[in-house]
Amino acid sequence: MATKKHDDHENYPTVLVTKTVTVHPKPLLHHPQQILHLSNLDRQCPMLMYVVFFYKPCFAYQNLSLGSIFNSLKSGLEETLSIWYPAAGRLSLNQADGKLNLWCNNGGAVLAEAVTTAKIIQLGDLSQYKEFFERLAYKPVFQGNFSQMPLIVAQVTRFGCGGYSISIGASHSLFDGPATYDFLRAWASNSAILKEKRSTLQIYEPVHERGPLLVGTQHGQQQLTKLPESGSSAPTRGAAAIDHLHQLIKQALAGPDMKFGGSNFSNTGNSNLVLKTFHLSGAMIESLKIKVFGGESRGSFSFSSFELIAAHLWKARTKALGVKKGAMVCLQFAVDLRNKMVPPLPKGFSGNAFVLASIALTAEQLEGSSHEAIIEKIKQAKNSITNDYVIAYNKALDGGAAQGSLPPINELTLVSDWTRMPFHTIDFLHGEAAYVSPLLSPIPQVAYFMQNPNDLRGIDVRIGLPPQFLNAFSHYFLTNLQ
Repeated sequence: MATKKHDDHENYPTVLVTKTVTVHPKPLLHHPQQILHLSNLDRQCPMLMYVVFFYKPCFAYQNLSLGSIFNSLKSGLEETLSIWYPAAGRLSLNQADGKLNLWCNNGGAVLAEAVTTAKIIQLGDLSQYKEFFERLAYKPVFQGNFSQMPLIVAQVTRFGCGGYSISIGASHSLFDGPATYDFLRAWASNSAILKEKRSTLQIYEPVHERGPLLVGTQHGQQQLTKLPESGSSAPTRGAAAIDHLHQLIKQALAGPDMKFGGSNFSNTGNSNLVLKTFHLSGAMIESLKIKVFGGESRGSFSFSSFELIAAHLWKARTKALGVKKGAMVCLQFAVDLRNKMVPPLPKGFSGNAFVLASIALTAEQLEGSSHEAIIEKIKQAKNSITNDYVIAYNKALDGGAAQGSLPPINELTLVSDWTRMPFHTIDFLHGEAAYVSPLLSPIPQVAYFMQNPNDLRGIDVRIGLPPQFLNAFSHYFLTNLQ
């Protein structure tokens, strides 16, 4: 039965869902039902994370029906799930310890078909988030029972102009960013819409077992013996991100004169954040480099665009939010640990394989520090992510430390680097997507660094900000960039 998605906030036409099917793996390989034990890294955010691909009208598929595209996507998903079989399962709560694991029961993914009379051109700049984008995604009803929630959901929508959107939601307990990217590449290849299947696609065979990231396994116990036992009884020793987070929470609860941006936890929420994308062109980034270093030779001091923009964003956000000078402020960013473990995780590892690196200063120290000094601290934080750090971080999470449920904290700046995952190059239809937009996430204050399809030297920065601070942030962030 068709269902309508209503949006009272924006004046866009209705999106009508015309078909919804459950997609099961093709019986190419027999995978018996089994429990796949998740790591503590997997369990931090079990909710669905969404991206939506936009494909503008194209002569190549103007004569293709929505039904034929839907069927090709369905067939490709069936084939992909036969290899990425945990994606067809469900999360399962272990009654003994209260932890989530993955039940590989072939319950299936969900694929929806929809139409709208809206035209893609009406959406304007696709890099700027709009609430209408949420209506392009299939959102299963969730009543708190993870065992009933599909881990992969998707919706293909035909626009009135002949363009398409394809939205995909994936449980963050299933994949991290790089694994999601590989899964979607495989699915697009297997769907073979307007192209032949590419059996030579360079994707490693996925490895679903979490292996050394499982706290309590034999291998994990061998790893844990490497942790220093003397000098501290704190389970988070070596995991600066967890230690700093605990300090921020303690600071927030210290008293009325140390509130977060003038707000208590109780009245700080995600719903009032505005998602804004700032496009930093290659020329703007180069301009910042020149202005920061005065056009002088940097000698042996080298740095990445990520390090420069992360340092600049941290300073701009902290200043814009009016954090008190004596308050502790943190920059935390995700670091891929696949090659940080000893031995490294296998190629094709499909689980969550990132930890947060962390830097802590007072707001006054941050404002007084040069970009070069902050970049050096970012480098040091990256280099601190060792095998022991990963073990300490993972073990701390086993004790219940989590970030997924925290409200936005003005003193905490979070960054996730997507620039090495060019989602727009995934050609579900003909050629690259015009844009790929993340939808509203459980932690909307995170700043995502993404590639821009039209400027490969540039970076798109998507960030959630309280509306009253948006103008101030724009001013401080764009200073030295224009």
